[in-house]
Amino acid sequence: MHTIELAENTTNQLLDALPVAARDEWFASLTPSFLEIKTVLFEPGQIIEHVYFPLNGVISLVTPLEDGAIVEVATVGNEGIVGVPLVVGGSLAVRAISQVPGWVLRMEATAFDEAIQAEPAVRRILSDYLQALFGQVAQAAACNRLHSNEERLSRWLLMTRDRVGVDEFTITHEFLGQMLGSRRATVTLSAGILQAAGLIKYRRGVITIVDRPGLESVSCECYGVIKSELDSVIDKAERRGRLPAHPRTQSRATPARKGRRQPAAPPPTRASARD
Repeated sequence: MHTIELAENTTNQLLDALPVAARDEWFASLTPSFLEIKTVLFEPGQIIEHVYFPLNGVISLVTPLEDGAIVEVATVGNEGIVGVPLVVGGSLAVRAISQVPGWVLRMEATAFDEAIQAEPAVRRILSDYLQALFGQVAQAAACNRLHSNEERLSRWLLMTRDRVGVDEFTITHEFLGQMLGSRRATVTLSAGILQAAGLIKYRRGVITIVDRPGLESVSCECYGVIKSELDSVIDKAERRGRLPAHPRTQSRATPARKGRRQPAAPPPTRASARD
């Protein structure tokens, strides 16, 4: 059984970026939930009932095809939010699926809409994030078309490591192939090249990043471009004086509020998975 305790500063950067008064009000509407690998949050065209703030897992936004194949268009971790519809009771044209198990904070879509309508500063932060997310989608499309499998795999691993905050996480070659739009055999070959170079270790569905600088040198420029776009969301909030500067993609532990017990992420729990 998974349990967590929410600290004053969560490990979701968007929630941390909210004005203090707004964040205090939001806590009452946030429900912690642990997502196992391959948990589907919603399907294309399905009415969005909840939005999700990942804490230490990763959620993929994928496009499913008629033959059952899926292609990843974006990933969301502790820098963002999943499930924002354009209108209340709206839907999205993608499937949201948990690719790395971990904790999220869930909020009803109607409560979320009411909260953002009540606070202009929240709408500004959300607008900045959605712009960065669209930038990620565009960059990933170019990356999938123009860059090698090893470059793309390195980018994906680095982005995942940033989101989960640890060097070891669960993912199978089959699932990774679906995310990258490549055959499983191709992913196995690319992972083998990175492992032979001493950059990663892979065993029974668990990947460990051994040499991050080396992995960055293999990755294409898309990793840096996407990371810069997402970091800019918090940078803009800092420049507006909404919050103090803090390191990103690091686990931040802070004392819980006095007199209130609320949901913070524990160390990521690794689910067993077999390729």
